[in-house]
Amino acid sequence: MILPLFATLSKMDGSLLEAAADLGCSRLKAFWLVTVPLSLPGIAAGALLCFIPIAGEFVIPDLLAGSDNMMIGQTLWLEFFTNRDWPVASTIAVVLLVLLLAPLLVYEHIQRKQLESR
Repeated sequence: MILPLFATLSKMDGSLLEAAADLGCSRLKAFWLVTVPLSLPGIAAGALLCFIPIAGEFVIPDLLAGSDNMMIGQTLWLEFFTNRDWPVASTIAVVLLVLLLAPLLVYEHIQRKQLESR
């Protein structure tokens, strides 16, 4: 999460914050009106980089939370290898695939629009 956000913020022009201060913005208002909108691509990229591994993990949640809380990766593992219920497991796998691909496709579409507008 930190690296994409750092890369985005390091490319930001510092004179934009100075201009906001010259126009009467407080530091907090300049942060919300200038810094946050310019860092949204980094926030989105960082969120995607965190979301994708989390969705497929099944070992770490099992070690940390035990078997009381079932994540989608644990449910998929349980259906494939313990219950041997292949149709349900395949359905869960397709749902997981859609959950992972949908945000990636939206992010790619937004990036293409931004590149075309330049």
